[in-house]
Parts: sequence; structure tokens; C-alpha cells
Amino acid sequence: MKFKTNLKISHTLIDMTPLVDVVFLMLIFFIVTSDILPLKSLNIENPILDRNSSPLTTQILVVMDAQNVIYVGSKKAIVDLSSVKQQLEEEIQQLKKLHAGIIPTVVLSIDRRVDYGSFLRLFSIIQENSPRIRMVYKPEETQESEYF
Repeated sequence: MKFKTNLKISHTLIDMTPLVDVVFLMLIFFIVTSDILPLKSLNIENPILDRNSSPLTTQILVVMDAQNVIYVGSKKAIVDLSSVKQQLEEEIQQLKKLHAGIIPTVVLSIDRRVDYGSFLRLFSIIQENSPRIRMVYKPEETQESEYF
């Protein structure tokens, strides 16, 4: 059984504009959701102190933001309070394998809006695992008005 159609075969070019638009939208989506953003992209408000400290090399970074989300290491691994100890031990062991004889420093950056109880629980866990802890704060001279 043969069917007749009135369709003509077109030899014109296909418009690629919609395809390019979709590809760029997907590219933007993957860039925004990727995990390569540095820890500086987190919006952390550190408390202000009236003294300045000399800069130290960051070895293990532990960050707690205003929503009590905890990030450990340079890869921003999100962990809960119960698994901070295990994640920190793994990070310390990796650093000890890479740099024998060096005691790792844990740099603790806590948002000033975090309640004291949450800070104290995290600080005690870190204190159990590392004898060297450094707290991050903003010197009094550099206030937010200077950046805007």
C-alpha cells in the first residue's frame, strides 16, 4: 500500500541559532554549579579585632557559615558535626604523608553570626585532633566601608 504525500524535500540549511543558545545555557549552568569555586566565594563575616596577625600558610581550612554548614579542606567538603572528627583526621593524615615531620595547622573561620554553642562544639572537636589551631578574624583597620 503506497501513501501519497505532498511534502517537498528541502535542501536549505538548518538554523543553528537555537542549538547554540541551548549549548551556552548548559555551559553557564555547569559553570555556576561546578565545585571549582574557591572558599573565598563563601560569604563569611569574620569578627573584628583591634590587632593584626602575621599571615600563616593555610594547611587545613575549616569553615562554619551563618547557617551552621561546615566545610573542611580546600575542596569545600561539606560535613556535619558528627563527621568533622573523621574528615579532619583524614586531612591530617594526608598532610602528614605529604610533608613528614610537619604538624598541620587547622585554620578555623567561623561566621560571627554563629551561636556560641555551635562554635564551642566545633572548636572542641578540632582541639582534640590538632594541637595547632589558628582563628581567622578581620583586623579593625579593614572594615567593610573600605571595600565599597
